[in-house]
Amino acid sequence: MARNDERRSALADAGIRVLAEDGARGLTHRAVDAAAGTPRGTASNYFPTRDDLVAALVDRIGERLRPDPDGPLSRTTRAPDRTLFAEYVHDVVRRLRSDPHVALALFELRLESARRPAVAQALSRWRQQAFRDDLTHNDDSGLPGGRTEIALLHYAIDGLLLDHLTAPLDTGLTLDEAVDEFVDRLLR
Repeated sequence: MARNDERRSALADAGIRVLAEDGARGLTHRAVDAAAGTPRGTASNYFPTRDDLVAALVDRIGERLRPDPDGPLSRTTRAPDRTLFAEYVHDVVRRLRSDPHVALALFELRLESARRPAVAQALSRWRQQAFRDDLTHNDDSGLPGGRTEIALLHYAIDGLLLDHLTAPLDTGLTLDEAVDEFVDRLLR
């Protein structure tokens, strides 16, 4: 079959929607075909196994969450400070918030990875690369903090977004206020 990157991306996007709306149990080739509006069997032609489908979704989530090249860390001429770190964290939260399907699908994959080693393997590769990329951005931009602070950042954002997208606590804080509070406490 000839490689059609646009169709492959459209199928992966449909798979992300299915995963976000129906959970891991609802993620089937047939459901992806229906969500994408493609003939039955199209998804299985591109992704022959469920593991192939999941790996494609992980890759597509990574593409959709990739930082904007003109984002806060592109302006590395600024002095590293708390404000730049806060802008960076706000940017990460904005990317996750901008398309709830992507964030929910990512959480679904995280849960599924606890039960299925193949999902854990695909997701772990992507998460480790994202972590390394964040460390590199941190080193290149001169943001305050190191490996531990970047890990804490990931933990905090995961929890913040999981709460926001599911059954949120009524803390009286907006997401932006929570991010600002987090940055202030992390970088004392």
